[in-house]
Amino acid sequence: MNFIVLIGSLVAILALAGLAQWLGLGRTPQLANEADACRAANEAVEGFQPVRFGLDRSGRGGLLEDAQGRILLLKPHGNFFAGRLLAPGSTVLARDETLTIDCGERRYGTVILQLDDPAYWAEAIDRLQAAA
Repeated sequence: MNFIVLIGSLVAILALAGLAQWLGLGRTPQLANEADACRAANEAVEGFQPVRFGLDRSGRGGLLEDAQGRILLLKPHGNFFAGRLLAPGSTVLARDETLTIDCGERRYGTVILQLDDPAYWAEAIDRLQAAA
């Protein structure tokens, strides 16, 4: 009898694991291209239409700028991306090809991105301070 319970439990565990994988639970979100970034941006801020993209080389986040000069910071949060529009209180530290960005919201935290054009993004974030 214990053997049947053991086998039944094992089958149930494997079925739940398969269901979780099929649903995409537990996966690490990636921004593989600009289309992925646009989708994530629209989920974070409805109607945000980027014209410039700064995607992390590993796909673990990015910076996007729209035609109005707003900058959206994306970072992984669970299976999806969380996004914040950067405000004048945001800070950036550029070191080589790495940017460390703090949007000023403690719960969102600091984001570290490796970008192809970090100088542009550091200047763009600094411009937010000047605009205020």
